[in-house]
Amino acid sequence: MKKLLSKRVVLPVLGAIIVIIILANSLTIVQAGHTGVVLTLGRVEENVLQEGLHAKIPFIQSVAMIDNRITKLEVSTEAFSKDLQTVQTTIAINYRVDTSKSFSIYKNIGRDYESILVVPAVNEVLKAIAAEYTAEESVTNRSLISEGLIVGLNEKLNDIGLYVTDVNIINFDFSDAYIIAIEEKQVAQQQLLKAETEKQTKITNAEAEAEALKIRAEAEAEANRILAESITDTLVEYNKIEKWNGQLPQVTGGASSILDVSSFLESDNAGSDTTYESYVPEDNTPDTQEQANDDAAE
Repeated sequence: MKKLLSKRVVLPVLGAIIVIIILANSLTIVQAGHTGVVLTLGRVEENVLQEGLHAKIPFIQSVAMIDNRITKLEVSTEAFSKDLQTVQTTIAINYRVDTSKSFSIYKNIGRDYESILVVPAVNEVLKAIAAEYTAEESVTNRSLISEGLIVGLNEKLNDIGLYVTDVNIINFDFSDAYIIAIEEKQVAQQQLLKAETEKQTKITNAEAEAEALKIRAEAEAEANRILAESITDTLVEYNKIEKWNGQLPQVTGGASSILDVSSFLESDNAGSDTTYESYVPEDNTPDTQEQANDDAAE
C-alpha cells in the first residue's frame, strides 16, 4: 500500500520535473544588443534570432549568442616608420558585429573573430600607415593616422560584417637611442632659436637707435634753420653798430634839412671804404654888398 502510494507521488513529481526540463529547453531568451544563431543538431541555420523570447526544439536545437554591441579592443603592436625607426604603440579600437552577418561570421569564423580577424587587420593596416610617416611625424599626426586606421580597417572588415567605429592611439614609444637624438635635436633648435632671437633683438635695437639719431639730427637741423632765420636781421644791424666809429658825418644845412642816419649806416654795411662828403644846401639869398652895388648903378 505504501509502495503504491509512493509510486503515485513520485511519478507525477518526476513527470513534472521532466516537463519543466523540456519546457526550459524549448525556450530561449536573446538579450538586448545580441543576436541568436540557431544550430539544429550542429548545423547552422540562416534564420537569426533577434532580441526577446523564442521557442526551439528541445535537445535538438541550440542557440549561440553573438554580441552586436560596440566592443572595445586594445592592441599593442609595433611597426617601422618611414625613417626606419621602430614604433611601438597601443591602439584602442571600437568595433561592432553587423546583425545581418552574425550567421556567416559564426558559421565561417566562430565566436573568436576578434583574435582571428580584428587583431591581424590592425597589425597589417598600422604597418602600412606607419611607413608613410617618419617617427617624428607619427607623433605630430596622430589624428591622421587614426583616420587612416579607421578607413583601412573598414576596407578589410566590412565585407565580413565587422565595422570599426573609432580608433584611439594611446601611445607611441621609440627606442632609447632615438629619444636621446630627439632630445639633442630639440636642445639644438632651442639654442638656435635663442641665438636668432638675440640677433634680431640687436638688429632691432640698432635700427631703433639709428632712427632715433636720424630724427634727433633732423630736429637739430630744423631748429638751427629756424634760429638762423630769426637772428639774421638782428645780426646785420649788430654788425653795422660794431663797424660804426661813433661819429656822424659833418653836414651843414638849413633848419629844414633832415639828416638820414640810417642811410649812412647802410653805406657802412656796404663797405668800410665809403667816404662821406659834406652836404651844403644851396643858399638862394643874394650877397648884400653885390646887391648894393647893383642898386647904385641903376
